[in-house]
Amino acid sequence: MIEIRRIEATDPLYRQECALRERVLLSNVGLDMASFQEAFPGIESRFEHFVAVFDHPQGERVIGCALLLSNYPEPGVGKLMQMAVDEQRQGEGIGRRLVIALEERAFGELGLQELFCHAREGVYEFYGRLGWAIDSEEFSEVGIPHRRMAIRAER
Repeated sequence: MIEIRRIEATDPLYRQECALRERVLLSNVGLDMASFQEAFPGIESRFEHFVAVFDHPQGERVIGCALLLSNYPEPGVGKLMQMAVDEQRQGEGIGRRLVIALEERAFGELGLQELFCHAREGVYEFYGRLGWAIDSEEFSEVGIPHRRMAIRAER
């Protein structure tokens, strides 16, 4: 069974989340957690961490994650960042569940009016199926084509 949880950096699952982010996202652009934190000082402490946890016989395993940076770049707006799903578990709806949990927190509990992300080429359709829309021209981030995608709170 897979459960979506919001965790703090003090949670024992945080180390697994960081390892997943390194393996799926950061290593592909020549970074690790230390260099990410060095490039973006203090940002890690501002994130809300959402993880997909698989109840494995040998202990809980983090198989997906997404981060929420609230009230960025201005009040009422949030950024979804560092979403990753274990390569062997992609296509099972885990990413969808993570985005929905993050949206529920952002719009329902925090009262944000808009969420956005920098979606890399190849995942525009994923976010589009969840109601997100492209609202920028293509730009390069860490050497990879991206577009800004956003969703607004329903009134």
